Amino acid sequence: MGVKQAIKSLDAFPRAEEHLLQKTQSGALVSIIGLVIMASLFLHELRYYVTTYTVHQMSVDLKRGETLPIHINMTFPSLPCDVLSVDAIDMSGKHEVDLDTNIWKLRLDSYGHIIGTEYVSDLVEKEHAHHKHDDDQDHKEDSDEKLHSLGFDQVAETMIKKVKHALANGEGCRVYGVLDVQRVAGNFHISVHGLNIYVAQMIFGGATHVNVSHIIHDLSFGPKYPGLHNPLDGTVRMLHDTSGTFKYYIKIVPTEYRYISREVLPTNQFSVTEYFSPINEFDRTWPAVYFLYDLSPITVTIKEERRSFLHFVTRLCAVLGGTFALTGMLDRWMYRLLEALTKPNTRSVLR
Repeated sequence: MGVKQAIKSLDAFPRAEEHLLQKTQSGALVSIIGLVIMASLFLHELRYYVTTYTVHQMSVDLKRGETLPIHINMTFPSLPCDVLSVDAIDMSGKHEVDLDTNIWKLRLDSYGHIIGTEYVSDLVEKEHAHHKHDDDQDHKEDSDEKLHSLGFDQVAETMIKKVKHALANGEGCRVYGVLDVQRVAGNFHISVHGLNIYVAQMIFGGATHVNVSHIIHDLSFGPKYPGLHNPLDGTVRMLHDTSGTFKYYIKIVPTEYRYISREVLPTNQFSVTEYFSPINEFDRTWPAVYFLYDLSPITVTIKEERRSFLHFVTRLCAVLGGTFALTGMLDRWMYRLLEALTKPNTRSVLR
């Protein structure tokens, strides 16, 4: 018996007789409030446990011999698709002019509605083909004679008239697609540089009349992962009564995103600075939009992780236990307050 009594004395939760328990309305109100609070906190903690969080790690980039995907989606509201070309060059010396692989061009009217699709500009393509064979042509001849010497026949002249007509109607162009370039520093630009200089002069009447206003809907260097923000998305640059060259200096950071399912997503994030250089009538260069990129030697690894179940149980016990203790204290305070307020009234009735 002595051992049982000793064990009972350790009971931290003594039970009172049923007839000694007094239930009150204030206690019921506090109990309901406490249950609502505990249910809300339980759902909050459960959501906190189920959701993942990310951990960032850095290491030296060891990748070699891979390509760098460049996703482009831009609108040029003041330039027709026939005159736009996408050119790329990198530090290895590789220079690609008027890229058409995986690049699409959508013709837009003055309201931005799609009116046609261009895969490769026939005019620009034809000029490049002849330009490769006629670099030694005498550049002091009359411009019309030069067009014929470079192989521009009646069809090409018809195309020039078509471009002028498109400019008069306010046609624009949307350029989108994917460039696969070597994983070294380089640049790509969208411009009228694919045109022969004499043809460009005939179309625009000078570099100062080339309006490279543009909207960057999307520019990325790989697939997107949760939480990624590309700083150039949604960029709008409009020129009025002026012309010039836009240059975006991009620092690419190789990134690996590791999902909680252990799936690995190789991609890239980047930072950017911007520079605009106006052009006057004496400049020999033509306006363009340049994207000059370089790669960081550091790779960022982003890992999704989930909190342990033991951590969840610990927080749950702390939250629910604290709420239970607080509601118990509140119930006692309310009972004593009501008791203090009702006792004087009871004494006055007895008198």
